[in-house]
Amino acid sequence: MNIAPRRLRPAANLASGVAAVAAAALVFGVVLGPGHAGTSPLLAGFLARSYAPGQIAVLNIRGGDTNRATLQIFQAGASGTPGPAAAPGWDKPTFGKPVTAPLVVRRPSGSRRWLVHIRVGSSWASGDYVARLTWGGHTDYAPFVVRPRRLGESPVLVVEPTNTWHAYDVVDGDSWYLDPSVHVIDLTHPFASSRVSGTRVPAGLPQQFSRYDLGFLRWYWHSGYRADFVSDDDLEHISSARQLSRYRLIVFAGHEEYVTSHTFDVITRYRNAGGNLAFLSANNFFYRVRVSGNTMTGRQRWRDLGRPEAALVGAQYAGWDEGKYPNRPYRIVNTAAAPWLFRGTGLHNGSRVGNYGIEVDEPNAASPPHTHVLAQIPNELGPGKPAEMTIYTRGRSTVFDAGAINFGASAHWPALSRFFSNLWSHLSGESSDT
Repeated sequence: MNIAPRRLRPAANLASGVAAVAAAALVFGVVLGPGHAGTSPLLAGFLARSYAPGQIAVLNIRGGDTNRATLQIFQAGASGTPGPAAAPGWDKPTFGKPVTAPLVVRRPSGSRRWLVHIRVGSSWASGDYVARLTWGGHTDYAPFVVRPRRLGESPVLVVEPTNTWHAYDVVDGDSWYLDPSVHVIDLTHPFASSRVSGTRVPAGLPQQFSRYDLGFLRWYWHSGYRADFVSDDDLEHISSARQLSRYRLIVFAGHEEYVTSHTFDVITRYRNAGGNLAFLSANNFFYRVRVSGNTMTGRQRWRDLGRPEAALVGAQYAGWDEGKYPNRPYRIVNTAAAPWLFRGTGLHNGSRVGNYGIEVDEPNAASPPHTHVLAQIPNELGPGKPAEMTIYTRGRSTVFDAGAINFGASAHWPALSRFFSNLWSHLSGESSDT
């Protein structure tokens, strides 16, 4: 997606602080280094995108005019639906289930950096987590992924689009969507309290995460299925499709727009070897980027490099709403192409479901043979620009593409939760525990 550059300034959202308790002291420890207090709100970011159980995660807190804050860790999406069934002390913006008690952390004196060491619990399930800082009526978040101890602990791998999260982050003007002269993205930056458009979001939560990932997580934690979660960095360090063959299904749960050559290659080889893929968003594998350490550089469209993303995904980016096209329901058009996907959902040809758009995919000449359109929003982004949900088989591999950027965000809706369960069960062979 491309929009006109606009300079934004981070701000903080308001939220209630929480009291500290001594029981969390075994989890956290403060590390000292160079830095100083400022006058802006606190902004916090982890020095890595993912950590394994038992590892020490390092949270860098910067700015602000307070010398203390309350810190607590939540499992994003796991608290359930608000009400009696929700986890006690749950976090509303992230539907987060608390996995630590609150603890007060203090800024080191002098000119030392404010770093906090957090030991990732040895029993924490692989998934998305957030650190929440509260102080003086303000709140800031910092997301991170807990990856598995070793690959293949579950039959499904979920890839979180951490490259895309950072590409849209407007902190310090470090975003390709603010300034065309920006070529390098710092992957350790905290996340701002506003989207590229200037719309406010909870401070520290990537706009992509809140809009497209969280709904999927709310479905996932209560589905009874289990998966290994990894960041884009982790996928970059998986050297071969043979390692990925431990998984029957790889799910790209969010907006996987920015991928390296290695990722494109290894996922293609995984597909060629019979692995199944599910893309729950749209505009996936669109840009080639290079990642080295904590920096990401780019970007070039894969289709301009002779590798149209439709050849892997089944469909590819066709446009965005340009601020003038509203979301509209998908219309089911071909249940016969994947009858297992619609079993028990009550959906049939002609059914309309959800409201989707924003960015959309459609198949083209590069799509694999026998790519089928399952659902469609005709002319969603103007004449001749539909949103189309697709599926294809290639040898032993099946590849599903949602075709609309916000489809995965609706996984927890009652009308669609069975659809997502069918997709997961059929492509992974995994049965739900619920």
